[in-house]
Amino acid sequence: MREVFDLYTREIDADPFAAYGHLRDEHPCYWSDKAGLWILSRYDDVARAATDWEVYSSTGGNLIDDIPGGVGGTLGATDPPRHDRLRALVNAAFAKKNLSHMVALSRTVAARALADIAEKQAFDFVADFSSVVTVETLFTMLGLAARDPTEIRREVVLAISSDKDLCGRNDQQNAAFQRLEQFLADEVAQRRKTPSDDLITRLTEAKIDGDRLDDREVVLTISMFVMAGVEPLSSFMSNFALNLADFPDVRRRIARDPTLMPQAIEESLRFNTSAQRFKRTLTRDVTLHGQTMKAGDSVVLAYGAANRDDRKFPHADRFDLDRAPVGHLGFGVGPHFCIGNSLARLVTQTTMNMFLAAIPDFTLVRRDFDWLQSSNFRSPMELPLRIGA
Repeated sequence: MREVFDLYTREIDADPFAAYGHLRDEHPCYWSDKAGLWILSRYDDVARAATDWEVYSSTGGNLIDDIPGGVGGTLGATDPPRHDRLRALVNAAFAKKNLSHMVALSRTVAARALADIAEKQAFDFVADFSSVVTVETLFTMLGLAARDPTEIRREVVLAISSDKDLCGRNDQQNAAFQRLEQFLADEVAQRRKTPSDDLITRLTEAKIDGDRLDDREVVLTISMFVMAGVEPLSSFMSNFALNLADFPDVRRRIARDPTLMPQAIEESLRFNTSAQRFKRTLTRDVTLHGQTMKAGDSVVLAYGAANRDDRKFPHADRFDLDRAPVGHLGFGVGPHFCIGNSLARLVTQTTMNMFLAAIPDFTLVRRDFDWLQSSNFRSPMELPLRIGA
């Protein structure tokens, strides 16, 4: 029997939205035989499940094709009260004074990237701008030595990808994560010997319930920061740039009036979020839309589908700069609301205003680019743009 919604197709990677609409209208609580899990797609169901951690638990992992050894050791794969305590340890990294420093840094990095782009007629927004900004800003925040943004993004993309044929992860993808993990394990070991004023050191010294995090927990937490910061943040900026290419009237309004940038960011987070789907595990039976999901079943919360639900957002398939998309799930909701949301918003606002000031007109060169092969995230692997109307 043909799947109504097949997570493991390139078509869904590139454009899931028509299939999401069919799910919401005809199969709001859908069992996928191929993936072996349930998929929730309506806004009210997804938002309710995301906030009910006692029933929809994250302790079985929050990624559909989870990274080996990652379950239970990261923010995304724990529930309260442990989740709250672990989250409190890393919250300091996103304090206002640190955010101001990171935004200032992103402005410097963006200016350098734009100077390089100015010498070209055509460029790749992903390789030449969004990856450069996110990798350098994130690595500075963590206290990591500068690395080639292209190399780091290539490793992160491989680490968070899914194998369409295996309906899971392959050896190359696991090996990419292991290389990233070893790099960060070496950094953690160095901080144990020589503490520094950075997030890694703070995590090595922090305690939960009187106990310090062990090296494995610190490495996993930092790994999740790197993967969530490098790819989803870069992807959000790239998806946003794609929206601006597709809707030139919106782009011109923002270029003329940069104060519109915050509301454009919120609408883009609703319309085209990079964080499309996350997993939970049921702790008890739940009946929804005539279907009974059993305790122990995996349930996918399709944030990308919920954000396009007309029941919540009228004319949801329209990118509307004047919409106030209150309650969108671009950063999730509930205990696992993205801890880096403020940084992502501020860096995107700062750097995209700079980008539009330098390049107010640009066009998409072609649409036949590849998309990230992932059961969780949606992202263009490249975004070829040409300067000019």
